[in-house]
Amino acid sequence: MGKSDFLSPKVIANRIKSKGLQKLHWYCQMCQKQCRDENGFKCHCMSESHQKKMLLASENPQQFMDYFSEEFRNNFLELLRRRYGTKRVHNNIVYNEYVSHREHIHMNATQWETLTDFTKWLGREGLCKVDETPKGWYIQYIDRDPETIHKQQEQKRKKKQDLDDEEKTAKFIEQQVRRGLEGKELEMLVYTELNRENKQEKVTFNLNKGASTSVAASSKTSVLGQNALKMVKGAVKRKAPHSSGQPQEKKKKSALDEIMELEEEKKRTSLRDYWLQPEIVVKIVTKKLGDKYHNKKAVVKEVIDKYAAVVRMIDSGHKLKLDQIHLETVIPAPGKKVMVLNGGYRGSEGILESINEKRFSVTITIDSGPFKGCRVEDILYEDVSKLA
Repeated sequence: MGKSDFLSPKVIANRIKSKGLQKLHWYCQMCQKQCRDENGFKCHCMSESHQKKMLLASENPQQFMDYFSEEFRNNFLELLRRRYGTKRVHNNIVYNEYVSHREHIHMNATQWETLTDFTKWLGREGLCKVDETPKGWYIQYIDRDPETIHKQQEQKRKKKQDLDDEEKTAKFIEQQVRRGLEGKELEMLVYTELNRENKQEKVTFNLNKGASTSVAASSKTSVLGQNALKMVKGAVKRKAPHSSGQPQEKKKKSALDEIMELEEEKKRTSLRDYWLQPEIVVKIVTKKLGDKYHNKKAVVKEVIDKYAAVVRMIDSGHKLKLDQIHLETVIPAPGKKVMVLNGGYRGSEGILESINEKRFSVTITIDSGPFKGCRVEDILYEDVSKLA
């Protein structure tokens, strides 16, 4: 019988059968070949190419098992990170999605016999958070990417800055309340008993503008109430300051003026989430560009949309376009020129005087701009950088 024609029914049927997943029992991991039935798998095991690979694997079986285990772990974690992030998910859901790929590394070629053993191993190694429930094992990916950690630190710093601003506002309001109560005495209400000598007399209530006052019909009670009211008014009265012969005190600031000053100070000291400035020296911290540029210094030539910059490498002269999360400030030796990148003195140039390694801060003296001659202390490392 001759060879089947192109796209004949038999060829189409064979192509349909070859698509998708087949039985794992008939898969050879060494040759990465999937057989459709037991006879085909038997013929493959007797083939010369399979025998050669098995002889090669028998010389160092641990090396091949470690390789397959590492590939299985990396692919599984990459799928978990990309598909589910840091969400808590059932391990079987992730595994079913992983094995749906035809060319995946099978678990029977790794050091783990079951999915439960692999899940427990992820928990022991600290790669994922695992917990057992009546429905099975759940896993949660732990993201230890330096960029993610840096973003989390930035968010914590912003929250801390917001809390500091709220505390300042609360203290300011408390100070205003204390100032408003200064020199005033609280009016103490004097309560008198309502006595009636004759039980047949009626008690009348006079409601005037929403304020209720009780007046006794008896003359003794009304006289006592009026006397008590006069005593309270006399205690509340204050002596007026002498206008003649004494200089008038300096007019106090109103609450509106102090609020405006507080808002201006808040704007001056507020931090922004972008810090790039032209002509500053930065260090490349990302490893995605390779060892050729990692931990190398460059000069910012142009700032793009506040968060990106075109930098020129100092040693090679190459130009790169990088985001600010891939860059880091550079702290020079004392006596060198620096630029403030954040805070109220943003954009000011100065001379670095000292470095406080315990507090991760520096002290500078500004020599240009409206703040010339000011000595600023405790500026964080990330808010100042060396000038080119």
